[in-house]
Amino acid sequence: MAVSVSAQSTGKLLRTGKKLFDRENYREAVPYYEEVLANDPNNAKALYYAGISYMTFDKEKAADYLYRVQQINPNIDRDLEYWLGRVEHINYRFDRAIEHFQSYQPKIRNRDDWRREEVAMLIQHARNAKREASNPKDIFVKNLGETINTAYSEHSPVIASDDNYLLFTSRSAASTGQKEAQDGEYFEDIFESTRTGEAGEWGAPQSIAGALSSTGHDASIQIFDNDTKMLLYRSVNNGDIMVSERQPDGQWGTPKSISNRINSSDFESDAYITPDGQTIFFSTSHYSNRGDLDIYTAKRQSNGEWGKPESLGSTINTSYDDDSPYLAADGTLYFSSRGHNTMGGYDIFSARYDSIARRWARPENLGSPVNTPDDDTYYRLSPDGSYAYLSSYRTGGYGEKDIYTINYIRTGNVKGKVFAQGDSVAIPGVELIFNATQADRRPIAYRDVTRPDSAAYDISVLSGRKYQVQLSVDNKLIATEEFDMPVVLDDTTTVTKNFYIAYEDAGDEGGGININAGITAAGERIAAQRLYFDTDEYMLRPESTQNLDDIARLMESNPDINLSIEGHTDSRASNSYNVTLGQNRADAAYDYLISKGISPKRLVTVTYGESRPVVPNTSAENMQLNRRTVFKVLSREDDSEQ
Repeated sequence: MAVSVSAQSTGKLLRTGKKLFDRENYREAVPYYEEVLANDPNNAKALYYAGISYMTFDKEKAADYLYRVQQINPNIDRDLEYWLGRVEHINYRFDRAIEHFQSYQPKIRNRDDWRREEVAMLIQHARNAKREASNPKDIFVKNLGETINTAYSEHSPVIASDDNYLLFTSRSAASTGQKEAQDGEYFEDIFESTRTGEAGEWGAPQSIAGALSSTGHDASIQIFDNDTKMLLYRSVNNGDIMVSERQPDGQWGTPKSISNRINSSDFESDAYITPDGQTIFFSTSHYSNRGDLDIYTAKRQSNGEWGKPESLGSTINTSYDDDSPYLAADGTLYFSSRGHNTMGGYDIFSARYDSIARRWARPENLGSPVNTPDDDTYYRLSPDGSYAYLSSYRTGGYGEKDIYTINYIRTGNVKGKVFAQGDSVAIPGVELIFNATQADRRPIAYRDVTRPDSAAYDISVLSGRKYQVQLSVDNKLIATEEFDMPVVLDDTTTVTKNFYIAYEDAGDEGGGININAGITAAGERIAAQRLYFDTDEYMLRPESTQNLDDIARLMESNPDINLSIEGHTDSRASNSYNVTLGQNRADAAYDYLISKGISPKRLVTVTYGESRPVVPNTSAENMQLNRRTVFKVLSREDDSEQ
């Protein structure tokens, strides 16, 4: 009888969860599925629908759940391969995503042409994403933090001309009335925040609903005309662009429709008015046969009214949504699009207008890390144009969409001296080479030599990366040290870094160098390296090959160093399986070093499987730390024993 009651309870929970799931209310559906899983961890149906639901706010958990479904019941649903492709795509595993989509294509029913078209598009998006992600730009993406962002969606950042007043839109529980929409998030409200005086920090947001509030969605778009007017979106009439004016008491007044020429009975979502107030760019579905958003523009007429809207043309507009236009001071149009060569979802694109040809140039994808495989929208430059804001759903955020800043990484100055370890005497004539890679993995190197008079060096390096610094005297490598250069967002930052090397001054007989100290430093550098792996994988990640290149260089410079390569796993799967997987991970590093010219006689491999975790296997994050290959520098005794 107890089993029967349990089964009835499970069935009821699954049915309730599915009703919410079908309404795309994924947040409220998940607890019902989790309650089922608490009593039945291998319930494939609960794992399947919970996994799809988690894609909207926890990508890694979504992948974990869907792969468990594949192991337990691969035939649970004809669309499982589709969802595995989707979750792999947003987790940056593009080759796997393509494999799943291609496996899914034969399963698409003949009558589902729309799905066939979608999957073909997703395959192309995954290929685009793979290309862009493998060629990232040196850009620093920073989350505005938990003061602004929540587990719900925050978007549409609007910055005042003094860069100290921020408007944004939130779907959090702090919204006026705390009224939930059908999808489980709260109706959009507009919030304001001001800088606290601390670098980059914002004060606690306050809702400015008041006269702006409606029973539906209200979203910020732009403040203009010396920050006295606001454009906002309101979900009336299928979605309209409204204007509010700041009142003498500082409050925002009751919104009014911007114009019947701009608003229609269809969906208008976003807009931008140029600083001179004479041109508006806006996105609308009114003129589209497929109901997708396109970007239009209109000019101010002599009577102050907006003229007839004109399309930006097929170079900008696609058969998918094109939205969120913004014209920068230099004439560059930024906008979001689900079309063009997007990495997936909305991406940010830029385009310039050719005044001679009288047409827009082909849009360019802003690339990684500005864009991701998921939605990236509402790109707006700061008042001085030195950085930008955008809204994005990406790994490491607080939940759904968050607001971020985008900065180009600058060079910074590093200066200091090189001292002898024993007596701390500054040493002139020491060559320092700072080695690292750009974001796209191209190597970069910066060189300087300590001055004859001061034994000081002074060098400019690209910031925001870890450098391997080689120190040499008379063309002999003395030491290799690691130096973390913090991210620099202006051109005025200077970091002081002194180095201490093993150096012996032999007086009249000339200088002497303790070469063994160099070997020790190189060995420590190698032993500090860690290679990490995806679940159930032993394929080397791109950053792992960089680490192995570094190890190969150090071994070439230090022929007395021999290595033991140790493979480890997390605790999933059986012990015997993990022993084999650990060996495969060690072998991957072994094979790579041999391909770089390191003698096999200098390398040994060993597997520990799951037996030596560095942290308990209690979370996805911890398990990632345990899926590793580490390096042990062998002493002569260790080497002879091998």
